Amino acid sequence: MTRATESTNLPRTLAEFMDWESNDGFKYEWNDGELIRFSGMKKKHLKLIKKLNRLFLTTQAHQNGGELICEQDVMLTGIQLRRPDMGYFSNEQIDSEEEAIPTFCIEVISMHDQINDVKKKIKEYFEHGVQVVWLILPDEAMVEVYTSVKDVKICMGEDFCSASPVLEDFKIQVNDLLQ
Repeated sequence: MTRATESTNLPRTLAEFMDWESNDGFKYEWNDGELIRFSGMKKKHLKLIKKLNRLFLTTQAHQNGGELICEQDVMLTGIQLRRPDMGYFSNEQIDSEEEAIPTFCIEVISMHDQINDVKKKIKEYFEHGVQVVWLILPDEAMVEVYTSVKDVKICMGEDFCSASPVLEDFKIQVNDLLQ
């Protein structure tokens, strides 16, 4: 993620941002007047996304109508729009007319992500109702499982990553996820 400053045609307000479409191949998030550019999910991550979606299909949450959705707009506040790489939305959240914040988010970290921006995003997620965040670091063969800003479990190899307490039956070994 980097800050966008190259063009004079960039949106200056949240309303402008909501109507704006980037034509530079990047995706953007809005954070209190700051436009944050990121590259979005890459083709090399498709296998990872496929595994996560297939795993989700086996959960009770899926049977109850919930979905694991990629890059959905999430309004954390009136001035913060984030796009988690994947987020769990319950059937009730999907059917509601109200803005929804997922209770479980997944971020796939690439070499272009700035760690300070990622940590800030995790903090914002927890401040607004997210209960579990997975940071998947494919290049390091590691998953960081956060259940709060301070509580993180580093998973590698045979370790299981779990989305509990949000999704009790959503868990996978790091080796199985990243192979």
